[in-house]
Amino acid sequence: MGNKNKVFCSQVIVLLAIWAVSIGLSCKETNERSKIEWKNIESGLQSALITAENDDTIRLKAGYFWFTRGLMMDGKDRIVIKGEGMDKTVLSFKGQTEGAEGLRISNCSNIQIIGLTVEDAKGDNIKVTETNGLYFSDVKVQWTEGAKETNGAYGFYPVLCKNIVIENCVAARASDAGIYVGQSDSVIIRNNTVYENVAGIESENSRFVDIYENHTYNNTGGILIFDLPGLTQTGRHTRVFHNKVVSNNHKNFAPKGNIVGMVPPGTGIMILASRDAEIFENEISNNRTSPLSVISYELVAAMGSDGNSESASGSGQGVKDNYKSDTTYNPYPENIYIHSNIFSNKHWFPTLKSDFGKLFLTRFFMKTPDIQFDGFENDTSEKGLRLCIQEENVRFANLNAPENLKNMNKDISVYNCQGEILSPAVVRSFYEKY
Repeated sequence: MGNKNKVFCSQVIVLLAIWAVSIGLSCKETNERSKIEWKNIESGLQSALITAENDDTIRLKAGYFWFTRGLMMDGKDRIVIKGEGMDKTVLSFKGQTEGAEGLRISNCSNIQIIGLTVEDAKGDNIKVTETNGLYFSDVKVQWTEGAKETNGAYGFYPVLCKNIVIENCVAARASDAGIYVGQSDSVIIRNNTVYENVAGIESENSRFVDIYENHTYNNTGGILIFDLPGLTQTGRHTRVFHNKVVSNNHKNFAPKGNIVGMVPPGTGIMILASRDAEIFENEISNNRTSPLSVISYELVAAMGSDGNSESASGSGQGVKDNYKSDTTYNPYPENIYIHSNIFSNKHWFPTLKSDFGKLFLTRFFMKTPDIQFDGFENDTSEKGLRLCIQEENVRFANLNAPENLKNMNKDISVYNCQGEILSPAVVRSFYEKY
């Protein structure tokens, strides 16, 4: 083979490798998947989920299994669904023609899902509703054809649940959040890896939540703590600590109108209209635009006033410009304590793929603030904002959004106060036998 042909072949191999990575699979995974034998166990597994009795364990062998319909389980207690391990037992919904979710669990208690992968569902990969006692371990959820707007909204999607543990799991390429908990109580999210999602981890209107020792990288936003209007409960009491929140600079690929579409690429941690939150001892590095931000729904509503409100796609929630009609909703953050985090940023400039990035480039040239506060406060609350920040060597900005970004303030000293040390989240330990 001549030198020119060798060079050409090398270039082709490199391009194929780049293509494989770009669609979400490594070269090793691509090669392995080209040789596998896919099997259909749709009927048998759905029957097992329907006929399972309390205390049953449904065991899945190692292998690759494809489905055309979503799986469902309803009204069960103390069921374990156990595979041979992440990447060994793979349930693929790539050819799904019926149902919105890959696996849907509802009205259950004490459910454990261990050791398997669920991928490429038409909507959410795993959705769980109104369940008390939920444990995920060694589970991967992903979309395998890259980060795309047409991917499902959520990887893990517990909503209206209690006593949840998600640990040692992986979530990738969700068009909303890789790991999400919504309107739920008593939650632990720990030791997970999340990447290439719009939001890596999102806690929404949930209470007594601990998020720790996770690795979030290459998402649009690493960790989001949101409180939104029009939902059944208000969120509070969230601790975010000991996480690695690194290089979350991915392009935002959320469907138009979804609220996470407002998250600027380069966001590390964002607190939106939530209260009683403690953010401490995290490594927050190389998030280009907004390493840590505290904002109100006033700002979100203003950003959504371009006609995109109320047009969310899939399971995602849209921006509600009529949020004031929810008289129980407080759009302002309150009682936020930020301390003892490690900030670093090797990037001189924010990304310019959002208005925030352009703002920070022009107003804080080559000095993107590490901590940003939009400046909205609840003037009618007796407790007030209570934003306490105890950090060393960080850049801060109060954007003063209520006055249309005029007179921005870099003075962090007015927020130097001792905040509230929150108690740990407590989850009933129904899952300890595994």
